[in-house]
Amino acid sequence: MLGQDVVAAAATAGHEVLALSRVDLDITDAVAVRGAMTDAHPDVVVNCAAWTDVDGAEGRVEDARTVNGAGAGNVAAAAADCGAWIIHISSDYVFSGRKREAYLETDPTEPLSAYGQSKLDGELAVGDAAPGRHTIVRSSWLFGTAGACFPATILRLAAERDELTVVADQVGCPTYTGDLAHALVGLCERPVAGVLHVAGNGACSWYEFATAIVERAGLPCEVKPGRTEGLGRPAPRPAFSVLDSERLAPRLPHWRDGLWQYMALRAEMAGAS
Repeated sequence: MLGQDVVAAAATAGHEVLALSRVDLDITDAVAVRGAMTDAHPDVVVNCAAWTDVDGAEGRVEDARTVNGAGAGNVAAAAADCGAWIIHISSDYVFSGRKREAYLETDPTEPLSAYGQSKLDGELAVGDAAPGRHTIVRSSWLFGTAGACFPATILRLAAERDELTVVADQVGCPTYTGDLAHALVGLCERPVAGVLHVAGNGACSWYEFATAIVERAGLPCEVKPGRTEGLGRPAPRPAFSVLDSERLAPRLPHWRDGLWQYMALRAEMAGAS
């Protein structure tokens, strides 16, 4: 989802882009990664590859850590060896969610889940493999037209049902991948070393996010607030994972603006099919 938008944004900005899917390159294979990097000899590498199944990671801890931790380190090490800058995508799940104001880059990490720990593993691996030549971008609640995401699920369910219950006790920053992709391309052009928080402006709960989606779509479905404990999900979630930056991080549009763009593009794509 994010990878496809980064490719489009980079091409639009006039950059030569080599996009490798999992079929093309398995980032857990260090030898293959090094070979691909040597062949391409890139100026900048943007690693959008990740294990993203939060609940699945609880039962497959080592698999998640191999991709998000060791795999991230493989990409960063190979990039460093060929003199490329590495931009690595991380997550708000590296935090516990116990704070009640926005998390900054210098706040201590404390992941609650196997997925969150695997993303923190990746941050540490990237820092060790490419000291001084890396940007770690933490973002959150990604949604976009190129993959399965929360708005797509809500639109489908709201069209099928009269009522939905969505958790209201998790708060974060929904981030449109189209906006994030443009910010990442900007960082390719003007690298900033270290950790940056780059997420949609503003904050909301999943319930508020779902309500905005249903209202914008004009669907007659009632959205009701629920609680996380009622879901029975394997992985614990940070209750409050709002991200803000104390550094020179790119500022993204408000999450509602990103949502309107997403829904307009989704409708356009549906009309063209």
